[in-house]
Amino acid sequence: MLDAEPDLSERLFSDIDFSDGAVVAVSGGSDSTALLILLKTHLDRVAPATRLLAVTIDHDLRQGSAAEAREVARLCAERGIAHRTLVWSGKKPSSGLPAAAREARYRLLAEAAQAEGIGLILTGHTADDQAETVLMRQAREQGGREEARREKEIDDEGGRGVAGMAPATLHDWQRWIVRPLLGTRRAALREVLRRRNIAWAEDPTNLDRHFERPRVRATLAGDDGARRFAEAMASAGQAAASREELGRRAALLIRDLASMAAQGLVRLDPAFAALGDVASAVYALRILLATIGGVSFLPDAARSQALFDRLRAGSLCATLSRTVLDARRSGIFLRRESRGLPELAPAASEGLWDGRRRITLADRESRLLIAPLGTAAAAKRTVAEDGTPPSLARAALAAEPALWLGAECLGFPGEAGVPPQVGIAPVVAPFARFLPSFDLAPAAAVARLIGAPPLPALPFHGHSAG
Repeated sequence: MLDAEPDLSERLFSDIDFSDGAVVAVSGGSDSTALLILLKTHLDRVAPATRLLAVTIDHDLRQGSAAEAREVARLCAERGIAHRTLVWSGKKPSSGLPAAAREARYRLLAEAAQAEGIGLILTGHTADDQAETVLMRQAREQGGREEARREKEIDDEGGRGVAGMAPATLHDWQRWIVRPLLGTRRAALREVLRRRNIAWAEDPTNLDRHFERPRVRATLAGDDGARRFAEAMASAGQAAASREELGRRAALLIRDLASMAAQGLVRLDPAFAALGDVASAVYALRILLATIGGVSFLPDAARSQALFDRLRAGSLCATLSRTVLDARRSGIFLRRESRGLPELAPAASEGLWDGRRRITLADRESRLLIAPLGTAAAAKRTVAEDGTPPSLARAALAAEPALWLGAECLGFPGEAGVPPQVGIAPVVAPFARFLPSFDLAPAAAVARLIGAPPLPALPFHGHSAG
């Protein structure tokens, strides 16, 4: 049930763990301003020593944004809240601007949180934003246009279904972004500010119908808006529950039927192709294909379903999402295809190599290079005699990142004779940048499978990331 009471702080924040402090994204609009004021009230009452930092992102896209940031700074100074303004500088893209701005916003927020040693970011997305998001996604799914497909692929929630925004999203596998206002109407938040005589800024782009969201917002303000809002929120709740349940079933399949046959090579038990729960099998397959291929979005559902249907029909070798699926009597094997692998390049710290591996570099002055092992070096490797086809094991190894010194291949990190200053860790590619809390179960299952770092605990009391 949506909360419309003026004083919302207790029920909004009592379940959130603020032990590592909080960064609040504050644009100066009504939603984020109310979020900051309500959170400050809550923390002053229950945990006054909690570190609280308000961050304003100036996207530098329109006149007046700098003045709005200064107003937020003034408000924070009056209330004893630490504040920083960060500017999205540099050239802006000519297309896909909203998505690029969103990516820059979360990157800057994460950098501010990291600089302060804070593990939690709060944003002011409301129930109104949620309803708009759901209606936008419904329109894209019904439209079925290529343009809509591309928009879904870059959406920060991955564009899967109409579940809307998740209550929490893990950013870069490190820091949680929490949306405590998703059950609260904008009107209730504005009433909070009016009662406290706090003004807010109105972003003119919210009225610019060249953009999709303002057009949807206008329909929700119309005569039929209340009904459409209620239907959108009900749809979001049902879709979220369905998505979580599908994820749980897919996670069980990955846990029970998937294993690492060799470095870079996943094996699915032949029973996977005969599963009766086709929906969860296809979902698990999509996640594995994207992970092995190092792709940040799941492969198209229809193409994945067609691939699974072919898999059920018998042996095959096919490629989807840069992943080769090779089905044999001994198992269904997944590996990165050999095309399009990165060229030899200096090892860069904290970079994502091929979308599949996170690089850490202890010595920034290192002359070490990184590139795929290659077929020649892989052919000289001894592979385990455990029933895995040696040709597949070596093909997978050939696509794995190895360390090089000039033209000499040193091998993989951790091997004898390989300098220890470079670390290479697997990542769950489709969730590496943004992991909605809807998808925790399959993400955790794949992380365990490939040896990726475990998920940090959810920032809610009594919850973990599994």
